[in-house]
Amino acid sequence: MLQEFWINVQYGINHVLDINAYDHVLFLIVLAVPYLFRDWKRVLWLVTMFTIGHSISLVLASFGKVKVDSNLIEFLIPLTILIVATYNVFTAGKTAKSQKIGLLFVSTLFFGLVHGFGFAREFRMNLDEGDNRVIKLLEFALGIEIAQIIIVFIVLFLGYLFQTVFRFSKRDWIMVVSAIVIGLVIPMLLNSPFLD
Repeated sequence: MLQEFWINVQYGINHVLDINAYDHVLFLIVLAVPYLFRDWKRVLWLVTMFTIGHSISLVLASFGKVKVDSNLIEFLIPLTILIVATYNVFTAGKTAKSQKIGLLFVSTLFFGLVHGFGFAREFRMNLDEGDNRVIKLLEFALGIEIAQIIIVFIVLFLGYLFQTVFRFSKRDWIMVVSAIVIGLVIPMLLNSPFLD
């Protein structure tokens, strides 16, 4: 029982940290880059919103309640990253964090929903006969949350390092990191089968 629990949690962790599926990491980077360690509660809420969205769509898809075109999902995932990264670039140093939290909550929940649909097929394939889908999903979601907290911690730590040791301004840090992510995500959008 404990071994199966840990396997499912590891599955969630590996899902986020999979180098071939770095879209998830890119979203977490642009989500966390505007924040500092003192904002950890807000960042934790945002990360949890993603997990909730991801879990909702996995439940809907794994129980066959909703079917979404996979090409559309593969297009929407990088589009959502692009929206948040672009928002960061245009609001860096201009907008108070309290003003942008609404958009970030909505986009994070939306990204979670989209990404969950993108992963639903693989999740269904890993279900065995007699598996309790809800329990497996909760364990998987715990793994996702753990991996996301690790990534966010790294982003916050790098932000602290660059802004204190290397004397980057907060505005420059947000703009540079977000611009790099935009550069990585545009080819993902252009190569999407949805545009063919």
